[in-house]
Amino acid sequence: MNLKLEKSWHEILQEEIAKPYITELKQFLAHERAQGKVIYPPEDLVFHAFYQTPFERVRVVIVGQDPYHGPGQAHGLCFSVPIGVPPPPSLKNIFKELVDDLKTPYPPHGCLVSWARQGVLLLNATLTVRQGEPRSHYGRGWERFTDAVIQKLCEKKERLVFILWGKSAEEKCRHIVVGRSPHALLVSAHPSPLSASAGFFGCRHFSKTNEFLTKWGDSPIDWEIRK
Repeated sequence: MNLKLEKSWHEILQEEIAKPYITELKQFLAHERAQGKVIYPPEDLVFHAFYQTPFERVRVVIVGQDPYHGPGQAHGLCFSVPIGVPPPPSLKNIFKELVDDLKTPYPPHGCLVSWARQGVLLLNATLTVRQGEPRSHYGRGWERFTDAVIQKLCEKKERLVFILWGKSAEEKCRHIVVGRSPHALLVSAHPSPLSASAGFFGCRHFSKTNEFLTKWGDSPIDWEIRK
């Protein structure tokens, strides 16, 4: 795997990507592909989130788990799918909450690039997955890498909104302490059909994010997804 990050992220993370575990991670992915395993997202989209949201533009962070593991779904942005791919169940529930919260029209597709380009970093904890095998690339180094991403954001930027859906995302950002940090944490159940009714629906994280940004003198996110 060619570990080619967007320029601003490369500068921020250059010490991290020089560590031995990154070499081990690349070797693991090369071995997977050499064995004929189908890996998602495609290699040129593994760091899509970083290219769509350069470091200096980050204002909001949504933390996911690992990429979608079905054909054509994953494209490097957590919860997002390319235009033309039907939204998976969790994304459908995200859209339901979006419509209920902001009274926007129901999104015409499941691509969240418009959010990313406004400064919403759509970050999965694990950036690759084997086809049909969720969590298949856990424990190989990605979590350490994305921990470093979050740490650098917290160290070098002020007044970020972290949107944490589910226990995995909450645990990922366990070191960000409300009241001792300039950042805001919005926490709820995961939007999966298994848990959305246990606290995700009604969380109002879209409007709450914009309330924080406006309070800090920043422009709100336009969450409406258009054709």
